[in-house]
Parts: sequence; C-alpha cells; structure tokens
Amino acid sequence: MRRITLTNKSISIVMALMLLMLSACGANGSGESNAAPETATSGTTAEAPAASEEAPKELKKVVLRLKWVHQAQFAGFYAAVKKGFYEEAGLDVEIRPGGSDFPSVQMVASGSEQFGVTGADQILLAREKGVPVTAISTIYRETPFVLFSLKESGIAKVEDLVGQTAGVKLGGNEELTFRAMVSSAGVDPKSIEEMPIKFDLSPLLSGQVKVWPGYVINEVLAVQELGHEVNVIKPSDYGINFYADTLFTTQELIEKDPEMVKSFTQASMKGWAYALENPEEVAAFGLDYADNLKLEHEANMMKASVPLLQPQNLPLGKMDAEAWSTLQDSLMGLGFLKNAQTMEDIFTNEFLE
Repeated sequence: MRRITLTNKSISIVMALMLLMLSACGANGSGESNAAPETATSGTTAEAPAASEEAPKELKKVVLRLKWVHQAQFAGFYAAVKKGFYEEAGLDVEIRPGGSDFPSVQMVASGSEQFGVTGADQILLAREKGVPVTAISTIYRETPFVLFSLKESGIAKVEDLVGQTAGVKLGGNEELTFRAMVSSAGVDPKSIEEMPIKFDLSPLLSGQVKVWPGYVINEVLAVQELGHEVNVIKPSDYGINFYADTLFTTQELIEKDPEMVKSFTQASMKGWAYALENPEEVAAFGLDYADNLKLEHEANMMKASVPLLQPQNLPLGKMDAEAWSTLQDSLMGLGFLKNAQTMEDIFTNEFLE
C-alpha cells in the first residue's frame, strides 16, 4: 500500500476546507439563519402592535334619578342605555326609580346622584329654597297631565265641576295645573268639593269622586283598559301648558364638568329620538327594570307619549323662556311661589346644541 505523506501545504489546504464546512454548518437544513431574530423595530420580522389598538376607555359612572317608578314614561332613557348611546358618550348610567320616598330634586341636590327628572315647577320651587338645580332639557314639551271623568258622569269641562267632587293630588305639578285650569275657567274654587287622593283609582271607579287628575299616557289608559269610556279635559283647552318631565342637574356639576353634562344630555336626547321612531320596541325596555309591568300597557303608554314629546315638530328637548315665565307667573299667582327666579339660573339649552 502506498503511504500518503502530508506536507505543510497539504495540511493548510485541509484546514481551510474544514473551516468552510463549519461555516456552512452554521445554517440549518432549511437555509434559514440560526442567529437571533432581528428586533421588531427593524421591520423585517415580528411587527409591533398597531398604534390604534388602545386599551378600552374607562366609562364614567353617573346616576339618573327618575321622578316616578319605572315605566314607558321614561323609555327614551332606557333606549339610551339599551342602544349603547350612553356608552358611546363614555358614560355608564344607572337609572333609579323615583317617587315620594326618593324625590329626585333632593337626591340630586345632595350630590350623591348627578341627574334627575322632575316637573318643571319643582325646579322653580327648589331655586326659591336655595337649591341650585338647573333644567337642561324638557322631555314632555306638552304636558301629559289632564283631568278626566267616566263618560256616564256627563262631566266634560271644568265648568261642569261646580257642585261636584274632584280628586286632587296635593303638593305637586298636578295640584298646580288643576288650580290653574279652575282659575282660567273662571270657576270659583269654593264651588268644587275637593277630595285629596293618591294613586288608587277606586274613588273614581266607584263614583266617590267625579273627576280625576292623571296622565293621559297612564291613568287614562288604565281606566280605558278596564273597559270604561272617559271624558278628557286638557289644560291646553284653558290656555295652560306647563312643562312636565324635565331633565336637570346641579349648577355645581355644570361648572365642574360641562363636557360630561353635554355628553349625557345629548345621549339622552338620542335615546328619546330613537323612542320617537320605535315606540313599540322601546316600550319593552322598561320590563328590564321592573317585573310588574305589562307590555300592552307600556306600548299604549309609549304610543300616547309620541305627540307630547315633539308637538308641532318643535326641537326635541329644547326649552322656551316664555314657557318658563308663564309657569313662574302661574306659580306666583296661585301662591305656590313668592319670589321670581332668574331665568338664566332656571334653565339652559346650551347642552342640546
């Protein structure tokens, strides 16, 4: 066998070949580099998260206190929750029922709640007592309040109440409107026998009283649903139209967080605009808030509300200084209010615009 002898030159060549082979082995079988991947900033491999993918915005929690129990009378606010209008405005809104045990003006004035719904007259009365609340929108531009009687009574106008017994709800918008109607009709209040009533319709149905104060969108419907025909006596027949459900907040909140007040007001009006277009749909929303409601009655209530929310196609929610002045004059004339209040303190339309 021939013996192979390696010279220094041969050894150098072999070592060079080995180095080339080791260099080639530095790549894997797929031809991809085993080196550490380039950083995301190089733009050649992993991509950075898109700048638009921000963390969800935290919603601001606020409370809306209604003037009465949950029902379709407040469907626009429910719609603003259900359709996401408040959430779009950056708000998490809790809607709480009102009533005699939870008067909205006092609850909001205490600072524990941010917004409320009340009768427009209550804004004026609160201001006189030094409670700094301000109306930011009116919901029912035409009052739903009426007097009504069973048809068989024959009572169809205020003048027919002479010598008759009338139910009166004392201490609120209902009493004010009743007395203003009697005064406008030129009827002597002493010629009408008054009976203080609450919410049980039995005195009317039994004939104990001949006329009842209530909302055409609620009590009137309830009596009709029982199979009775009724005569309705409207305040507008006597030149009276006091704003009913009115959205309000405190002057302090308006000064502290006007953007939030604006966002809430406009989202609320968006809910009411939706309710106008979809009355039957929104009538069902109240059922999520109270388990004693009946869909048929709620739907009837909402349908009856539509013409009162935007009469003569007036802007939804917008208030008129003349209407507030007329209300104030009536309150003073009937002795409910002693001192005139400044209109700029009473209401503002700035958050509707």
